[in-house]
Amino acid sequence: MSIWEQAYSAHLTIGGAQITWREIIGNAFGMASAIGGMRRKVWAWPVGIIGNMLLFTVFAGLVFGMDDRAPMLGQAGRQIFFIITSLYGWWVWRASRRDGTSGEAVTPHWASTSQRIGYLLAWGAGVVVVHWIFTLIGAGWPAPWWYFWCDAWIFVGSLLATFAMARGWNDFWLMWIAVDVVGVPELIYSKYYPSAVLYALYAALVVVGFVQWVRISRPHSVAEREMEAA
Repeated sequence: MSIWEQAYSAHLTIGGAQITWREIIGNAFGMASAIGGMRRKVWAWPVGIIGNMLLFTVFAGLVFGMDDRAPMLGQAGRQIFFIITSLYGWWVWRASRRDGTSGEAVTPHWASTSQRIGYLLAWGAGVVVVHWIFTLIGAGWPAPWWYFWCDAWIFVGSLLATFAMARGWNDFWLMWIAVDVVGVPELIYSKYYPSAVLYALYAALVVVGFVQWVRISRPHSVAEREMEAA
């Protein structure tokens, strides 16, 4: 067995279930990225990209015949688009980062009414289209009828949430809650336990981050920060 095969298959056995180190480490990078995003740090984006690369190898295992767990087309596919969207977010936050030592890259604010209508319509239409694509790809796989609907919801919602984070919209925290509500049960069903634990922990982090961003986005908070910087 080559060193790459050993690295790919390295795992822990917990409660009779094999959990790869790739899944554990990838989720650790994901959690670090979430914390960095909450603090509005530019480094959150490259750290998240590393996690996305590792998790892609985890969720794409069945697609390439290297895993016997349930297919996770949405989870695998979104890692690729996470990387693309994260490169955009990295560029936007670097461009808008303030001068000084804080490293805070964006000023949180709510999406406008038209923007909110736009991403809700995109989410609904995207779920329908992506579900159709996943159903075609996964034809013949043993999965209940609701499975690819959940996968499509997670896929589209995750991409929109990442884009909204790049734009500095408070809405992105609410998007992640909507993704987690579906994502945690699906991951448990598919036996991706470290990822399910991460999603559950992330849900708590989302609540904290949402409160912080909303507080910062209030008009008086913005004024206070401008006075302090003057």
